[in-house]
Amino acid sequence: MASPSAAPEAFTRAVAGLRAESPRPEILLEEIAAPQRLAPYAFALSATVLRGGDEVASGRLILLHDPAGHEAWQGDLRLVTLITAELEEDLASDPLLSAVAWTWLTDGLEQYAAAYTAIGGTVTQTASTRFGELAGPAPTADLEVRASWTPTSADFGAHLYGWCAMLASTAGLPPPGVASITDRVKSA
Repeated sequence: MASPSAAPEAFTRAVAGLRAESPRPEILLEEIAAPQRLAPYAFALSATVLRGGDEVASGRLILLHDPAGHEAWQGDLRLVTLITAELEEDLASDPLLSAVAWTWLTDGLEQYAAAYTAIGGTVTQTASTRFGELAGPAPTADLEVRASWTPTSADFGAHLYGWCAMLASTAGLPPPGVASITDRVKSA
């Protein structure tokens, strides 16, 4: 991996756009070590989503850059994400959840006019019940979204905001400026 000072201008501009402030106070962003073998240049962020002080979702956003381009990416920059969230048990069995979760990503990107191409990914729902020596906690349900897309505009702040909108939807956060009923009951 080349040193950051030798990074191409397209990569350094993209990183600067991703280093924008967090769009919501409930989403804590932190720079983390990027994978070293996926592309000549890489940058990564982790996110923790809090609701009522509890972590309800987490994610990673990785920027990859290959100056030579990559045929499958249809470009030389690629954003890759992994988002996980614990679900309420009744949601885990909803047959429409995967399709809805996918639209959280595409709608988030479109909401912030984050232009892209070559988008793809998976949405996985799991339910776990513990038995025997592992018995104890109630059954749990989780959602995992893995996706990648190629930005077609230089506004990486829009991609960050779109990704954070998806994180907020996955975590069940209300829209900015709207308090949930459970938050209002707790403060009363």
